[in-house]
Amino acid sequence: MVQPATERTTVQARWSDGKIFAAPIGTTLETFARAAYPSMSIDAPIVAALLDGRLRELTYALKRDADLIPITTSSEDGMRIYRRSLTFLLVAAAADLFPEADVFIDHSTSSGGYFCQVRGRENFNDAELKRIADHMREMVEQNLPITKEITPLKEAVKVFQDRGETDKVKLLAQRKRDYLVVYRLGSMVDHFHGYMIPSTSYLKWFGLQSTPDGFILQFPQRRLPTVIQPLEEHQRLLFSFREYGEWLDLLGIGDVGSLNEAIKEGRIREIILVAEALHEQRIAHIASLVARNRDSRLVLIAGPSSSGKTTFSKRLAVQLLANGLHPFALAMDDYFLDRDKTPKDERGEYDFESVRALDLDRFNSNLLELLNGKEVTLPHYDFITGTSGTGETLRLSKDVVIIGEGIHGLNPELVPNIERERVLRIYISALTQLNLDRHNRVSTTDTRLIRRIVRDARTRGYTATDTLRRWESVRRGETLHIFPFQENADVMFNSALVYELSVLRTLVEPLLLQVQADTPEHVEVKRMLSLLNWFQPCEPNAIPDNSIMREFVGGSILEKFKLWGMPKNGK
Repeated sequence: MVQPATERTTVQARWSDGKIFAAPIGTTLETFARAAYPSMSIDAPIVAALLDGRLRELTYALKRDADLIPITTSSEDGMRIYRRSLTFLLVAAAADLFPEADVFIDHSTSSGGYFCQVRGRENFNDAELKRIADHMREMVEQNLPITKEITPLKEAVKVFQDRGETDKVKLLAQRKRDYLVVYRLGSMVDHFHGYMIPSTSYLKWFGLQSTPDGFILQFPQRRLPTVIQPLEEHQRLLFSFREYGEWLDLLGIGDVGSLNEAIKEGRIREIILVAEALHEQRIAHIASLVARNRDSRLVLIAGPSSSGKTTFSKRLAVQLLANGLHPFALAMDDYFLDRDKTPKDERGEYDFESVRALDLDRFNSNLLELLNGKEVTLPHYDFITGTSGTGETLRLSKDVVIIGEGIHGLNPELVPNIERERVLRIYISALTQLNLDRHNRVSTTDTRLIRRIVRDARTRGYTATDTLRRWESVRRGETLHIFPFQENADVMFNSALVYELSVLRTLVEPLLLQVQADTPEHVEVKRMLSLLNWFQPCEPNAIPDNSIMREFVGGSILEKFKLWGMPKNGK
């Protein structure tokens, strides 16, 4: 029945678990969250919320009825907010104690943390790091607010100019709007790419550990969001990041603002040529390692999705040919067990990503026979019927190097019966170190996801929604089957290219803009579009046709590359 009513002074928050709360208009999401979940910081802190499908900070004031989903640090979005806010706490604490020091956030570490460097003075020693950590904990206890401010762009630029932060000044030259969102913590004002928590009291879990040329800011990982994992030393991975940093120094491009300037100055062809030359130099070095050690006749390559493994394998094959060796690609996929023998995961579904999904006995037997010059009949797997059949029969001569590419290439269980000196293991990933500025990273995972969206659309007809929907499952497989074994690699290859997000922006934006606003994937789309806005776009026409980037944008000369004339059958 319709009846007269007075204007409402309250709003309702309807949480995803059925809880409904009412409060005066303008009540923050943090207040609603604390009412609905009084112990919200025990297992995984709530750090944001989805409001009618849109990510919102807890400081957001509710002005109408809304459906809410809590975002905790056990989610990717939640942990991003936690890491970003913790970075701000570090920067503010360091500035309080050591105002002459500039703290740079360089790259991630596999055990949960950021490698940081200090410029403007010598590296922090253990005693100084303890002072910073103690001050950070004091700030957490004080529950200091982290406030958002909308500042005219010119004023923000002047603040960074006065502080000598030229990287931020150059980056802001790319901004089209006349204002900038900044955050304030105590006396520190800074810009961060993304949302923040409301106050320092949320930031209870962290650590600072010294390293020879910097220090590591430790934070939890989302599978255990209130636990700091022991710091693991991954020397090869760290070396790859450092090497890429040296490459950036050679190019004179230490951040995205510098890249944008170089593109506007017409230097993009020079940048592409040098970046590609550095890739070729590294691949040639790896091939020479194989050529020098004639016992290493088996090369196993592994890496996460969209690392460029296929193109890398073919370019390595070309370099092996140039060294007088003959590469032979052994398809690991042909060694899948018949489907009815495939192991199942905890959900009762076939686990095709498990190393136990392969016929390891036959794989090792075939490898040993091939390496010893014996004739072998290889299997051929039929993915339609899910059964293994008979493949090619061959014998390899002694100058043939077997190349195996697959997610289990670094897993010791794959080839337990082959002597280590006969195997060269290679880990490949896009280990991005070109950051937006000193405090805002560009995630390696984001780079790979953008590559994959472009490639999936071009080669498989997938929409960006399709790729985004599968991404969590892809990352779960990487976490289980690839990342734990990356330090088993003898060699690491960093497939990142300094210019790639400027090129990929022009190709991925139209795909992202097709994602429907009412889908769960749209939250990620907004974040990625915002990231890409910082990059000056450029066209892909200057990219060499054998580049790893061609695997994603198309036009690779290696797409149909065949090793014709390779000696088989002992000839």
